[in-house]
Amino acid sequence: MDKNGNKRMILSILVDNTSGVLSRVAGLFSRRGYNIDSLTVGETEDSGVSRMTVAATGDEGILEQITKQLSKLEDVIEIVELYPETSVCRELVLIKVVANKDTRTELNTIANIFRANVVDVSSEFMMMELTGTTSKIDAFIKLLDGFEINELVRTGITGLTRGFNPADD
Repeated sequence: MDKNGNKRMILSILVDNTSGVLSRVAGLFSRRGYNIDSLTVGETEDSGVSRMTVAATGDEGILEQITKQLSKLEDVIEIVELYPETSVCRELVLIKVVANKDTRTELNTIANIFRANVVDVSSEFMMMELTGTTSKIDAFIKLLDGFEINELVRTGITGLTRGFNPADD
């Protein structure tokens, strides 16, 4: 919970892989004035089904309303809340940092500590890729605070429940 008593909820939502589904889900949030902290969408092992991972923050009542409203959408097949202790959630970040021969060694050291991959190097820039929890990504970015970040992109959270999922029965 944050200082305002709000909780962060991460939902894994299976939906029909049809046009307009993303718009309907996002529209549900915007019509009710709810903010989406993070949203990722991709096809599953079944090409007719997509998985949306939605992170939202609010009080218990708002989060309960979000789940209830989502379950009413025709395209929604299943909604599972991803809890930290029973799921694996990850995020990807690509960061392009201004780098010269004097800063490259230090940037490589930071990348190695976080197990980030250097995916591109030019005479002026170094691009690093890191996958991990949101807190790991945040810590990595914070450590790069003394460097000039030219560009940064984050994918948003995605995740699955660990091991056996009772919904699979």
